[in-house]
Amino acid sequence: MTDKTLDGAPDGVLRTRREGAVLVLSHNNVAARNALSPAFYAAVTQALVDAVADPTIGAVVLTGEGGHFCAGGDLRQLAKRRELPIAERRAKLEGLHDLIRAVRDCPKPVIAAVEGAAAGAGLSLALACDMLVAAKNAVFSVAYVKVGLTPDGGATAFLAEFVSRQVLTELCLTGERISGERMHQLGPVNRLSEPGQALADAVALAAQVASGPAWTMARIKELCRAAPRTTLEQQLELEAQCMVRAQETAESREGIGAFLEKRAPDYTKLRGAH
Repeated sequence: MTDKTLDGAPDGVLRTRREGAVLVLSHNNVAARNALSPAFYAAVTQALVDAVADPTIGAVVLTGEGGHFCAGGDLRQLAKRRELPIAERRAKLEGLHDLIRAVRDCPKPVIAAVEGAAAGAGLSLALACDMLVAAKNAVFSVAYVKVGLTPDGGATAFLAEFVSRQVLTELCLTGERISGERMHQLGPVNRLSEPGQALADAVALAAQVASGPAWTMARIKELCRAAPRTTLEQQLELEAQCMVRAQETAESREGIGAFLEKRAPDYTKLRGAH
């Protein structure tokens, strides 16, 4: 296992370590409850680029140091931005949105492990991940309305995949705090953990999927991302395109062969073959 920090300092904004085939990325801005920053956007985006290029990495876990996932945007910095021209404010916001796109579009599974708070854009970041493991006592909040701001980072798009327009509106207009248990009931949280165990449980889940067929899982991610926004006919077409390609891959040959031979498939030997 390796453990290092990124951002060029001993207390760098991002800590990384390996747990077998799982890469753990941990936000390390503990004094500010892991409030977001341009340095964090850049560090995570680059780490994901590197993970995609490394065939020994099968899945990624995104979490936070110090007992909190992410408190959202740095309000001190946001307060200063009101003096900037609108084009500059928009450019700074695109840093966050580029991070969200990088997480969402990563071909390898990305799993959020949430302890403590995931608020504002921190909630958006957690929801951008493919799966979410949360402590029962974790706290989620859309939050923006509390400080006179509107949601960003895809919060409304991601929540709309799970809840009705009425519930989405309530969450955004009240900014109420939602427990991990409630988020599990609403749908975004895949698995609930005992307090302090979210990271371990997320790594275990990541290890489970990390041993799977990499090319196939990337296509499955594409299908799952598209499903809420396409018609049935469009989704059938996407599924057909993926299936006909999958039938000719080394992964399907290994998977079908293993099934017929009554053995466990070994997809790790095929990493980087596509």
